[in-house]
Amino acid sequence: MSVLSLASHPRDATALESAEAHHARLAGELAGRVKMLLVAVDRDPVAAESIHAGLVAFCDRSLLPHAAAEEAALYPAAHRKREARLLIESLIGEHRCLAALVDALRAAPTPAGAAADARALQVLFEEHLAKENGLVLPLLAMTPEVRLAELLADMHRRLANDPSDKHTSEDQHNEEGHDMYEGQTRETGGCGGVCGCGGAEEANEPELDVRDVPHAIRHATVFGALDAVPAGTAMVLIAPHDPLPLLTQIEQRNPGVFSVEYLERGPEAWRLRLSHR
Repeated sequence: MSVLSLASHPRDATALESAEAHHARLAGELAGRVKMLLVAVDRDPVAAESIHAGLVAFCDRSLLPHAAAEEAALYPAAHRKREARLLIESLIGEHRCLAALVDALRAAPTPAGAAADARALQVLFEEHLAKENGLVLPLLAMTPEVRLAELLADMHRRLANDPSDKHTSEDQHNEEGHDMYEGQTRETGGCGGVCGCGGAEEANEPELDVRDVPHAIRHATVFGALDAVPAGTAMVLIAPHDPLPLLTQIEQRNPGVFSVEYLERGPEAWRLRLSHR
């Protein structure tokens, strides 16, 4: 079934897709930051402290304001529908749980102590978004007397007026699945890493394996992980194919910030070192 068939108005169908894409960006960035924290806790405790602080800042800047804007602009319309009332009340309860987990992250004395809360936050947030994408948004889009596009516009106005919410540049880029193969890829290193040179250095670098990450949030997960990579360090990306569209987006998002070195070129996996200059 197409998204258009789920909406009572074409504008609401477009708004539904936009909301789902925004959710994918949030979930992806959270997943990437949590992954980097879990890896750094084992490999580099000093870097883990910075990643931990960045994760809390992301939650304060993006995740919690998003939840508050939903409650103010989106949830009331759904709560007026009898069949959705209990669902909305449960989702509001999940917002409280998300806020409590963020507080636990903030109060954790060490990144290692925050790791379990970070993973719990990721799992709860992904389940929460699945309910919104699968139940709340389609219900509002199919209700003739409700204009989902207007509700979402109000929600984003609230976010724009929230001083804690700084919209990041990736909101302006295409998500995974949009064709962007025209970009050029920068490579460094003598052999491009095909022979596995530089292995000793790589052993101390965190790896992000996105082969099992859902397609819809794969690029956003990488963006979130890269945001947690300090200058002068690197991350190894493992992908199921040559990620040329992703590399184009990375360069557009942060021109000249990351250099790319291929360590392995298939056929089962592509491994690349992304170095933060």
